[in-house]
Amino acid sequence: MSVRGIRGATTAASNTSEDIIAATSRLLGDMVAANHVCTDDIVAVFFTTTPDLNAEFPAAAARALGWRKVPLLCSSEIDVPGRVQSCVRVLMLVNADVAQAQITHVYLEGARRLRPDLSGEEHPETAGTTF
Repeated sequence: MSVRGIRGATTAASNTSEDIIAATSRLLGDMVAANHVCTDDIVAVFFTTTPDLNAEFPAAAARALGWRKVPLLCSSEIDVPGRVQSCVRVLMLVNADVAQAQITHVYLEGARRLRPDLSGEEHPETAGTTF
């Protein structure tokens, strides 16, 4: 069994606890479903938010899902000009018996433009870049 990283990102509708929790909960649910992850297989989850999201820790969404024993860490993204606003990014480390190429990364809402190669959307301003 190997440790694999699953990336994901989404945007919150506003800087409120409710919107940050709702967006993060949906993202985590989609990441787990797309990769057939059991909670016991989650090694750790790292969350970042853009500086404009500070009303709640996105890790609170994982705790609300019952992930009480999973190590969680939140941090702030670098304040890069022109960045996607109101963005929650996730790096979920899991124990898995699948090849890296079989991992499904999940990008939702306004965060789809971060990885058009993975979300099926092409945006000229991000072509050829990865985040």
